[in-house]
Amino acid sequence: MNCITSTSNAQVKQLIQLQKKGKERNAQDVFIVEGIKMYQEAPADRLVHTYVSESFYQKHSSLFDDRQVTLLSDRVFESVSDTRTPQGVLCLVRQYHYEIRELYGENPLIMVLENLQDPGNLGTILRTGEGAGVTGILMSSGCVDLYNPKVIRSTMGSIYRMPFCYTDDLKQSLAELKAAGVTLYAAHLRGTGTYDGQSYRTPTGFLIGNESRGLTGGTAELADVYIKIPMCGQVESLNAAVASAVLMYEANRQRRYS
Repeated sequence: MNCITSTSNAQVKQLIQLQKKGKERNAQDVFIVEGIKMYQEAPADRLVHTYVSESFYQKHSSLFDDRQVTLLSDRVFESVSDTRTPQGVLCLVRQYHYEIRELYGENPLIMVLENLQDPGNLGTILRTGEGAGVTGILMSSGCVDLYNPKVIRSTMGSIYRMPFCYTDDLKQSLAELKAAGVTLYAAHLRGTGTYDGQSYRTPTGFLIGNESRGLTGGTAELADVYIKIPMCGQVESLNAAVASAVLMYEANRQRRYS
């Protein structure tokens, strides 16, 4: 099998662009995943192509279908990897395109994220959401790109299984949720009821705002209930991903033991 040894190669340049630019990923309708776990969990019908470092392939060639693999020298692989310590496997995967209705499930439990900017937070919310039984993630157009490599890494494979979509009109989308019978709970400093004092057994949506500014006034106004997570000490609020996890698992607990 031939091995690409130059960073001037056209495929290598393309991979670098796909790592850095969301517009390029969207234009080609793909995203990049790295690592053997992400490769093995990728749905076969969405796997476009796989790139493997020369040294990794020499040790683990039996893991790959040579018809869908391109070898890169270790030096070249390092140049296209988004990690400090590349694992030796990088894949192009076809993007997902969900409609808002696909977030509902049998009994909707939806995370609504407004203008989240931290890739780690978004990826962690997807991963935790899968574990907690969330049916989907709805994001405002101001949220960080879900296909950002740092987000993808943080999902630990949940990107393949958790339905999600962006909306250009969050207020309209929230109105649609409410019309479908989803009760909206805003995690808000003005909350008067504690998060564990509500019932989430019926269709539920949790509204989580920007890491530093919280929910915008217009979005918060659409919530049916303001809730809060009690704080000790001088802490005013939790990290967005941590707060989301607390809410998701409270809903999960109630639904499992209802």
